[in-house]
Amino acid sequence: MTSLFLKTSFISLFVLLLNNTSYTQVVSDIDSLNKTYINWHLKGPNENKIEGIRLEKTYTKLLKNKNPKKKIVVAVIDSGVDTSHVELSGRIWKNEDEIPNDGIDNDLNGYTDDIYGWNFIGNTIGENLKSENLEYTRIYKKLNPRFQYIKSRTDVSANELEEYELYISCKEKYNKELSNYQSQKNNIASLIKKIETSDSIIKNYLKKETYTNTDVESISSSDELIKNAKNIYLNNYKKNISLKGIESYLNHVELYLNKYLNLDFEPRTLLGDDPENINDTKYGNPDVMGPTPEHGTLVAGLIAAQRNNQIGINGIAENVVIMPIRVVPEGDERDKDVALAIRYAVDNGANIINMSFGKAFSPQKEWVDSAIQYATEHHVLLVHASGNDGVNNDLIPHYPSSTYNNGSKAKTMITVGASNIYLDQELAAIFSNYGQSVDLFAPGVNIVSLYPGNKYNKTNGTSFSCPIVSGIAALIWSYYPDLSTEELKDILLNSVTSYKKLSVYQPGLNSAKNEIVPFSQLSATGGILNGYKAIKLAEKTTKRKK
Repeated sequence: MTSLFLKTSFISLFVLLLNNTSYTQVVSDIDSLNKTYINWHLKGPNENKIEGIRLEKTYTKLLKNKNPKKKIVVAVIDSGVDTSHVELSGRIWKNEDEIPNDGIDNDLNGYTDDIYGWNFIGNTIGENLKSENLEYTRIYKKLNPRFQYIKSRTDVSANELEEYELYISCKEKYNKELSNYQSQKNNIASLIKKIETSDSIIKNYLKKETYTNTDVESISSSDELIKNAKNIYLNNYKKNISLKGIESYLNHVELYLNKYLNLDFEPRTLLGDDPENINDTKYGNPDVMGPTPEHGTLVAGLIAAQRNNQIGINGIAENVVIMPIRVVPEGDERDKDVALAIRYAVDNGANIINMSFGKAFSPQKEWVDSAIQYATEHHVLLVHASGNDGVNNDLIPHYPSSTYNNGSKAKTMITVGASNIYLDQELAAIFSNYGQSVDLFAPGVNIVSLYPGNKYNKTNGTSFSCPIVSGIAALIWSYYPDLSTEELKDILLNSVTSYKKLSVYQPGLNSAKNEIVPFSQLSATGGILNGYKAIKLAEKTTKRKK
């Protein structure tokens, strides 16, 4: 019974992840995608009840006879950006004070040849870090030599107690996840063997090397092996489970085991810095694309892809440039890199910082807090994704957090959850983190954006809700540059579309049938980003200031 439960749970989880959080569809020709999803996030409720941000209406009704007054710089702190994508032509920030490839820090900002931004996970000779441990793996690995033989917190000195409790939390998380992924790997191997065996039986029965769903449905046999093979195939077909999809998920599991959770994996040595020293800044390189620009390119495209150019998608803001800053590897980013990236963005003229990343532990949170405060003091808006674990951020923090270590709040930071395409009980994306520490929701399911190599991708995540908010913020500021950062934040939050009477499935990845809750309880505003209302409120606020 236990074995059957584990297998059923694994298959259910696999299907849930495939269909809701990890499924992507990369294409060279955007017309090959379902047209329903192309630019749906920009539409409004009058178009097939799609719950987008009403941007197209904003352009035609409110901005038609207006011209932007300021070019807005949005720093995309991410995995890297394909700066050569055709839809980002003219939309990449350029450091005009730096001479390309001369090996000299011409503008004396501390970063040599940073023409388009900076890569904080590369070294000075141009090599780049691709994968990392998860943060709790790093913490467990670091503290285990000191605390592995301690039996109780009573055996720890007062000045070590905080670190010991962090160690225990990370150790428990590490052991749980290691066991989980080892079990998943075993289950996947069993599932692959089952599929391959049933495939062989079906081929032998049909006397065919290739067969169709109709061929399998036509099988009629009293042989239990043949009947079982037929049922396995049809069940997988119904759930959209394929051998290719399972093997892809196996790669995901092995990435956890070989990199994210591998205590012997030491990738940081490539950089040659001391990750425990925030003042050790002599590392990195100007390669803002790096080896993994997929995620950052998706993010940048939603903000700034060229509009109405008869190809691809429409970005949100037109008078905008993207400043790529590479910080996020496969695995967890480092607090040091995040803190330095925020400061780099501020010092080099960013107006908005998009942060579509996050993790469960932040051992040097004080560095990130200080950088966020630095951004606030310099009137920069920070926008952060709430996370994709389907949990309440009020109970399980997701970092970077808008709450400082001293309990006060970052005044110019916004946290964003993910909403779905239609106004129904599934409006809140099942994977989205939520809670009163989340400010608002924005579209994040079946989002189509740019992909490296002049391609496109349909994908899911709060990572893509986040730049939709950043894009509207950039649009507002480009037309109304006299607004203060706090006024801009208030406009975004006070103009949401509220659904006080709508009940939805509470996000969560642990159950196929989640609790029904009021949508209004899932965030501080209880609403979804509304570009149309935001522009109207910006206009009203600006007139009131004159």
